[in-house]
Amino acid sequence: MKKKIALALSLLLAVLMLAACGKTDPASADYNGHSYADLRQDLYNNAGTIAALAQVLPMQDLTVEDLENKEIRDLFISNYGVTEPQLDSVAQWESICEQFGECKEFDEESFTVEKSGNTLTTDLKLVFETGSGSRRDVDFQVVYDYYSMEITGFTIEPVYSLGEKMSKAGLNTIISMSIVFLVLILISLIIFAFRIFPYLENKKKAKAKAAQPEPRNVLPPSVPAEKPVKAPVSVSADEELAAVIAAAIAASEGTSADGFVVRSIKRR
Repeated sequence: MKKKIALALSLLLAVLMLAACGKTDPASADYNGHSYADLRQDLYNNAGTIAALAQVLPMQDLTVEDLENKEIRDLFISNYGVTEPQLDSVAQWESICEQFGECKEFDEESFTVEKSGNTLTTDLKLVFETGSGSRRDVDFQVVYDYYSMEITGFTIEPVYSLGEKMSKAGLNTIISMSIVFLVLILISLIIFAFRIFPYLENKKKAKAKAAQPEPRNVLPPSVPAEKPVKAPVSVSADEELAAVIAAAIAASEGTSADGFVVRSIKRR
């Protein structure tokens, strides 16, 4: 039993020794021909160059947008010896200065070197300060292609505290949820509008139909048949006829017509 415990302790000690031997001090490591101090000095030089470019632009009546012009970029590269990545980082530097003031100092103890695959990254915290005394730490990173050790880009980002990150995350959550609810309300209104459209269409058709004139009846109205009207008989003709009849009767009777009276005359 004692032998087993001793063997286990010896194995554990060997593992710890191998781990200690395998761990390399970054300050004494070689980075493809560049030392730790070389990389730190290179970061200082790049940060100073980018800061100087941000100050030179207003003196030359230029803006960051003007650096997109190829002729102006070539002029800066040939006259000032700057690189393309440095010119591309001036906009980031100006944005940080507008928010947090001017760069006041470098936090030398924060310098780190990290290698991942074919990428090597150096990082340093810069301290920016506004006129009111507000200070903000900013991460300045230089990214290298490890095999050529050429700089591929810079990253300049402010360092936020945990409380600021939580506050920002909460604000983003509220904004995102508000957008989602607004979209859902909009979709609901659109669906409700589909119910209104048929009603409006039917109402429009009914209104158009009511505005149309009623068709006129082309047939003439029926006229009631007229009753036959007897031709009026003049009074003078009846009297003459009555006198003739009275005379005829008187002649046949051999008497005078003065005693005869005709009451009615019927024609057939």
